[in-house]
Amino acid sequence: MTIKHQLYKTCQTFLNQRLETIQLTIHDIQNALLSETKSSAGDKHETGRAMLQLEREKAGQQLADLQIQLEILQKINPEVAHKKVALGSIVKTSGANYFIAVSVGEIKINNALFYSISAATPIGKLLLSKNVGDTVSFRSQKFTIQEIV
Repeated sequence: MTIKHQLYKTCQTFLNQRLETIQLTIHDIQNALLSETKSSAGDKHETGRAMLQLEREKAGQQLADLQIQLEILQKINPEVAHKKVALGSIVKTSGANYFIAVSVGEIKINNALFYSISAATPIGKLLLSKNVGDTVSFRSQKFTIQEIV
């Protein structure tokens, strides 16, 4: 399995685990809303329900955001090599190694450290469409693109 396949699989696993967590949270909130019974302290009951509704909305937004990330990841074909930095590229620079996909953070593969980042992040935007040998400045640091896979 290539490094790109391993990075892709790690991102996929991370997103699927987050999906399970969010779905479980939504399920728990739904159960709490259904089991909430009217107490003699009516205001307390209404406040509790309102808080649960807010939590459900927050979880729903997290679910929507995660589905967008899953769709972005599905657009990546790990078999494709790029000449310019694009979605799905592994970018090795003089500063760090990046996988342009979804924001997952640090991933260690074969003792090499990669940062899985979204193309929409500030560093991702700077790297897009760059070529090997190009220099990029980010947060007062300069680094050169050494390899694009």
